[in-house]
Amino acid sequence: MITDVRAPLEHQQSYSTAYEQMLEKVRYEGAYPTREKAEEVVRLVLAGLGRQLAGDERVDLAACLPLEAARILTTQIPDIQPLTGWAFVKDLAARSGASLATTRWDTGSVFAAVAAHAGTDLITRILHQLPTGYALLFGRAELTPAA
Repeated sequence: MITDVRAPLEHQQSYSTAYEQMLEKVRYEGAYPTREKAEEVVRLVLAGLGRQLAGDERVDLAACLPLEAARILTTQIPDIQPLTGWAFVKDLAARSGASLATTRWDTGSVFAAVAAHAGTDLITRILHQLPTGYALLFGRAELTPAA
């Protein structure tokens, strides 16, 4: 019996293509000079987001992302107490050694690509789970709790 050994590679290739497209979106949105810089930023921000998200939203987001991006997100252990949006940016800046302004820019660039994969409904659910300050990072108005 002859099997088609290319089938798994084709399946993996679709993930690689999707990840490459995600990197190109981040590169374009963030005006990064190289794909490598865009990938560095994607890894930093997705790892940070992985430390903030838990539950169904984390699982659903991972399912929407390209495999490589989902792995970055899901290999992180969620923090017990999620950070506010501003504390999230400060934490990423401390980890990367970049300025707060640069890190804010990087976060917005990656979150734009994440939102394109996740869609409006899932991003809304994620924003309801996270503390204040993330809506602006996703390019949205801050949500206010219902009275």
